[in-house]
Amino acid sequence: MHESESLLSLIAQRIANSPNQRITFAQYMEWVLYEPDYGYYATNAVNIGPEGDFFTAPNLGADFGELLAEQFVQMWDILGRPGRFTLVEMGAGQGLLAADILLHLHQHHPAFFNALEYLIVEKAAGLISQQQQVLQKLAPIFAQTQGATPVRWCSLEEIPSASITGCFFSNELVDALPVHQFAIAQGKLREIYVTMPDGTHFEEVIGELSTPQLAEYFDLVGIKLPSAAYADGYRSEINLAAQSWLSTVADKLKRGYLLTIDYGYPAARYYNPQRSQGTLQCYYQHRHHNDPYVQIGQQDITAHVDFTALERWGDRCGLALVGFTKQALFLMALGLGDRIAALSNSDRPIIGTQIEQQSIMDVLRRRDALHQLIDPTGLGGFGVLVQCKGLREEERKLKLKGLTMP
Repeated sequence: MHESESLLSLIAQRIANSPNQRITFAQYMEWVLYEPDYGYYATNAVNIGPEGDFFTAPNLGADFGELLAEQFVQMWDILGRPGRFTLVEMGAGQGLLAADILLHLHQHHPAFFNALEYLIVEKAAGLISQQQQVLQKLAPIFAQTQGATPVRWCSLEEIPSASITGCFFSNELVDALPVHQFAIAQGKLREIYVTMPDGTHFEEVIGELSTPQLAEYFDLVGIKLPSAAYADGYRSEINLAAQSWLSTVADKLKRGYLLTIDYGYPAARYYNPQRSQGTLQCYYQHRHHNDPYVQIGQQDITAHVDFTALERWGDRCGLALVGFTKQALFLMALGLGDRIAALSNSDRPIIGTQIEQQSIMDVLRRRDALHQLIDPTGLGGFGVLVQCKGLREEERKLKLKGLTMP
C-alpha cells in the first residue's frame, strides 16, 4: 500500500472512532503533516528547494544565515557576553540555515562561537536526517578549533524551564502549525470539521466550536467577530497551536530573545471581511492551490501568521515586544545593501574565457538571490517579530541592529 493510501486509511479509522465521526481541521492538519509514519514532514516526502514543493530563504545562498548570525552576535553583546549562549532553531528545514550561521560565526566571531550551544527542535524525522547529513560535513572544519560541531537535537519539552540564555528563533515555522478553521453561518461563529461518510473521501461539516478558546481568540486580537461586517460563508483560520508554542518557549527562556520570521499580517488585515476565504494554502511541486484534501501526506499545508496574536499572547506569557519589521528592512539594516553594492562595484572581467563568463554568471545569480530576499511581494514582505524576556532596563534600551532604519 502506498504511504498516502496508508495515511488515508489511518485517518478514516480515527474519524470513525471519533465522537460524531468528525475531527477538527486542526487535528486533520496535524495528522497529514506530522503523523510519525506517513505525515508529509515525518517522511521524505517533504521537498524543499527551487525544484521542490516550496523554497525558503536559506535556499537562496548563505547571505540570509550570515546576516542573522550578525544579529545573534549583537544579542550576545547586549546580554553581556555570557559564557554560554544558546541558539534554539525551531523547525530547521534541511539544516542549511544552521550550517550558514555556524560557518559564519566560526570564521568571523570565534569568541561567540566558543560560547555557543546550538539546539535544533524538529518534529520531522525525515528532516532531522537531512539536517544531520548537512551539519556532519562541517565537523572537520569545527574540529580544528573546538573538537565537535556544537549542535544537538531535542524537543521543546526536553528543555528545562528557565534554562535558556540566548535566542529562540524560527524561519517559516508558525505557518505550518495546525490551524482550526471556522465559518460564519446564520450570523454565528461555527467550526469547520472533517468527516469521511463513505470512508474514502473527506467532506466538511460545520458545528459548534470545539473549544471556547476559539471565541476568546478574537477578544485577544481585538476583532469583533462575528459582526454585521462578516457575511454568511466567511471563513478563515485560528492558530491556537501558536499560542501553546509561545507559552512553551516563554517558559524555557530565562534571559534573551525570541525571533520569529514568517509570512502573515496583523489581525485587522488578516481578518478583513474582504478576505472571505482565509489564507490556507497547499504546496505541491512548486504549485500552490487551496484544496487540503488531495495529495494526502504528499503536499505542504500552511496558513498565514497572525502577528497581533503572537505579540499579545507573548505579552501574557512574559515576552515583551522588542520590535516588528519586514524582512527586507531587517536584512538591509544588517548589511544586505552593502553586499548588493559590493557586487555592483566589483571589477568586471573582460568576457573571453569560459571561466570569466562563469564568474559573471555567478555574480548575476547571487545578485538575483539577494534581491529575492528583499522583494516586497515575496520574501521581503515577510514579518520579523522580536520579543524578549529577562532583560534589564538598560539592555532593553539598546536597539537591535536589524530593527534600526537602514
